[in-house]
Amino acid sequence: MPTPSSRVSARLSAIAESATLAVDAKAKALKAAGRPVIGFGAGEPDFPTPDYIVAAAQEACAVPRFHKYTPAAGLPELRQAVADKTARDSGLQVAANQVLITNGGKQAVFQTFAALLDPGDEVLVPAPYWTTYPEAIALSGGVTVPVLTDESTGYLASVDDLEAARTERTKVLLFVSPSNPTGAVYPPGQVAEIGRWAAEHGLWVVTDEIYEHLVFGDARFSSMPVVAPELADQYVVLNGVAKTYAMTGWRVGWMIGPADVIKAATNFESHVTSNVGNVAQAAALAAVSGDLTAVAEMRAAFDRRRQTMARLLNEIPGVVCPEPQGAFYCYPSVKGLLGKEINGQRPQSSAELAGLVLDEAEVAVVPGEAFGTPGYFRLSCALGDADLEEGVMRIAKLLGQAH
Repeated sequence: MPTPSSRVSARLSAIAESATLAVDAKAKALKAAGRPVIGFGAGEPDFPTPDYIVAAAQEACAVPRFHKYTPAAGLPELRQAVADKTARDSGLQVAANQVLITNGGKQAVFQTFAALLDPGDEVLVPAPYWTTYPEAIALSGGVTVPVLTDESTGYLASVDDLEAARTERTKVLLFVSPSNPTGAVYPPGQVAEIGRWAAEHGLWVVTDEIYEHLVFGDARFSSMPVVAPELADQYVVLNGVAKTYAMTGWRVGWMIGPADVIKAATNFESHVTSNVGNVAQAAALAAVSGDLTAVAEMRAAFDRRRQTMARLLNEIPGVVCPEPQGAFYCYPSVKGLLGKEINGQRPQSSAELAGLVLDEAEVAVVPGEAFGTPGYFRLSCALGDADLEEGVMRIAKLLGQAH
């Protein structure tokens, strides 16, 4: 008889549950049980998918072609539309055969690392980082090398920081701007400098551009392969419709890169999932082929909310929160509260403090441990204004008792 420890492979046993999804699920379960929990955990817009996109999906349901298998790499018209949309939005010129449609952004992340990494290859990952990246890297045999940043630099990694972490095993730089979880946006000049550095050392750059349209104030999104053309054919761009068009549940993403990498990833996808659901692809086609009116409306709301949230968080003694320049998250440091007495408890970690906030204030936040930097919280700005203010005020009332 197998022992309990051998029933599941070591490879999958090592995977941690998505902390952000776990926090969101717990908050929803408590709400269903009648508790007035406000959840700041989920990274998804609180807006419905625009009507014209939904209509395109409804029409697609009646198209017999979509009732059958379609090419694993994606509908040809969608691959071309993504190439066109990429040229329009970031200035990156690619052919349709450089685009692979995936089941959401997460599959694009996993397949990219599966295509690029061999066992022992190192990936430089600025931290804080999105929870999924290290898991995808590990499942592909790679090694995550965190490059720590903090609130003192606005969570931006410099070339010097990256160079200090580079070794002879480094193969890939993962670059994310705007950032989940911090909301940091790298200035175009710094993006170009980092891209030139990567090219000089023969590194691949995987750049996640899922939040490209959610930038605020004077911040500007820039695509590294555009501002650093020295990268030539050593980059992969990750993107999708989830954040821009409020389509998190539709599960359509894509990867863009050299034709040989895309072909290898397509072969992999052909065995793992076959094609992405055709109705969802038809919806994505309507999204990327349309204008950006819907995202402009959402961006205005997120802009207002991120300013409100950052202001309220910074008013709490012991909390330091840089104002995010992109995405829809705040990432405050709560290190100044650890070890202090709050409602008779002395939380020693941000994970313990997050548990206290959920139990006592009935507010769900994701602790920094999930993002590789203990001592922080991530709060999503993607919820209604009234709930946002009520939730942060509950946190402030509880944490204001710290002594």
